[in-house]
Amino acid sequence: MTYRGIDAFQQRHIGTSTAQQEEMANSAGFDSVAQLIDTAVPDNIKLPQALNLPDPLTEREALLKLRAYADQNKVLRSCIGMGYYDTTTPPVLLRNVFENPGWYTAYTPYQPEISQG
Repeated sequence: MTYRGIDAFQQRHIGTSTAQQEEMANSAGFDSVAQLIDTAVPDNIKLPQALNLPDPLTEREALLKLRAYADQNKVLRSCIGMGYYDTTTPPVLLRNVFENPGWYTAYTPYQPEISQG
Protein backbone atom coordinates (compact mmCIF):
# COMPACT_ATOMS: atom_id res chain seq x y z
CA MET A 1 0.00 0.00 0.00
CA THR A 2 1.35 3.40 -0.91
CA TYR A 3 0.72 6.53 1.08
CA ARG A 4 -1.12 9.30 -0.73
CA GLY A 5 -0.52 12.82 0.50
CA ILE A 6 -3.87 13.79 2.01
CA ASP A 7 -2.62 16.85 3.87
CA ALA A 8 -2.89 19.12 0.85
CA PHE A 9 -5.34 21.80 1.92
CA GLN A 10 -6.27 22.74 -1.63
CA GLN A 11 -7.12 19.13 -2.53
CA ARG A 12 -9.59 18.90 0.32
CA HIS A 13 -11.14 22.36 0.06
CA ILE A 14 -11.13 23.34 -3.61
CA GLY A 15 -13.98 21.47 -5.15
CA THR A 16 -12.94 20.74 -8.73
CA SER A 17 -10.04 18.96 -10.35
CA THR A 18 -8.36 20.14 -13.56
CA ALA A 19 -10.28 17.52 -15.56
CA GLN A 20 -13.59 18.68 -14.06
CA GLN A 21 -12.75 22.31 -14.82
CA GLU A 22 -11.96 21.44 -18.45
CA GLU A 23 -15.23 19.50 -18.70
CA MET A 24 -17.17 22.50 -17.38
CA ALA A 25 -15.41 24.81 -19.86
CA ASN A 26 -16.26 22.40 -22.69
CA SER A 27 -19.92 22.28 -21.64
CA ALA A 28 -19.97 26.10 -21.79
CA GLY A 29 -18.62 25.97 -25.35
CA PHE A 30 -14.94 26.71 -24.71
CA ASP A 31 -11.88 24.60 -25.48
CA SER A 32 -10.19 25.39 -22.15
CA VAL A 33 -10.62 27.25 -18.90
CA ALA A 34 -8.04 29.78 -20.13
CA GLN A 35 -10.21 30.53 -23.17
CA LEU A 36 -13.26 30.94 -20.91
CA ILE A 37 -11.36 33.38 -18.68
CA ASP A 38 -10.03 35.33 -21.70
CA THR A 39 -13.58 35.71 -22.95
CA ALA A 40 -15.16 36.58 -19.59
CA VAL A 41 -12.55 38.93 -18.05
CA PRO A 42 -12.12 42.35 -19.70
CA ASP A 43 -8.59 43.16 -20.93
CA ASN A 44 -8.40 46.40 -18.92
CA ILE A 45 -8.46 44.51 -15.59
CA LYS A 46 -6.11 41.67 -16.54
CA LEU A 47 -2.58 41.79 -15.16
CA PRO A 48 0.15 41.88 -17.82
CA GLN A 49 2.24 39.26 -16.00
CA ALA A 50 1.53 36.26 -13.82
CA LEU A 51 1.37 36.78 -10.05
CA ASN A 52 4.56 36.06 -8.15
CA LEU A 53 3.08 33.72 -5.55
CA PRO A 54 4.95 31.47 -3.13
CA ASP A 55 4.67 27.71 -3.40
CA PRO A 56 1.50 26.25 -1.88
CA LEU A 57 1.62 25.03 1.70
CA THR A 58 0.03 22.07 3.39
CA GLU A 59 -2.63 22.87 5.95
CA ARG A 60 -0.19 22.17 8.78
CA GLU A 61 2.47 24.44 7.28
CA ALA A 62 -0.10 27.21 6.74
CA LEU A 63 -1.32 26.95 10.34
CA LEU A 64 2.26 27.11 11.65
CA LYS A 65 2.93 30.19 9.53
CA LEU A 66 -0.30 31.85 10.67
CA ARG A 67 0.54 31.04 14.29
CA ALA A 68 3.97 32.65 13.84
CA TYR A 69 2.26 35.78 12.48
CA ALA A 70 -0.19 35.78 15.41
CA ASP A 71 2.66 35.43 17.92
CA GLN A 72 4.03 38.77 16.68
CA ASN A 73 0.90 40.54 17.94
CA LYS A 74 1.19 42.56 21.12
CA VAL A 75 -1.65 41.58 23.44
CA LEU A 76 -3.03 44.64 25.18
CA ARG A 77 -5.46 44.83 28.05
CA SER A 78 -8.99 45.66 26.97
CA CYS A 79 -10.73 48.22 29.15
CA ILE A 80 -14.06 48.10 27.36
CA GLY A 81 -16.81 47.50 29.89
CA MET A 82 -14.54 47.74 32.91
CA GLY A 83 -16.13 49.19 36.01
CA TYR A 84 -19.53 47.52 35.64
CA TYR A 85 -18.50 44.35 37.47
CA ASP A 86 -18.97 43.96 41.21
CA THR A 87 -22.01 46.21 41.17
CA THR A 88 -25.48 45.35 42.31
CA THR A 89 -28.13 46.04 39.74
CA PRO A 90 -31.44 46.88 41.39
CA PRO A 91 -34.04 44.14 40.77
CA VAL A 92 -36.46 46.62 39.25
CA LEU A 93 -33.90 47.39 36.51
CA LEU A 94 -33.10 43.72 35.98
CA ARG A 95 -36.76 42.83 35.61
CA ASN A 96 -37.92 45.79 33.55
CA VAL A 97 -34.87 46.54 31.38
CA PHE A 98 -32.31 43.73 31.17
CA GLU A 99 -34.78 40.85 31.27
CA ASN A 100 -37.35 42.56 29.05
CA PRO A 101 -36.76 41.58 25.40
CA GLY A 102 -38.64 44.67 24.28
CA TRP A 103 -35.46 46.66 24.94
CA TYR A 104 -33.13 44.52 22.83
CA THR A 105 -35.23 42.84 20.12
CA ALA A 106 -37.82 43.91 17.60
CA TYR A 107 -39.63 40.58 17.93
CA THR A 108 -43.13 40.76 19.38
CA PRO A 109 -44.71 37.42 20.32
CA TYR A 110 -48.21 36.78 19.02
CA GLN A 111 -51.10 36.12 21.40
CA PRO A 112 -51.07 32.28 20.92
CA GLU A 113 -47.37 32.21 21.82
CA ILE A 114 -47.96 34.30 24.92
CA SER A 115 -50.83 32.10 26.10
CA GLN A 116 -48.67 28.97 25.74
CA GLY A 117 -46.13 30.43 28.11
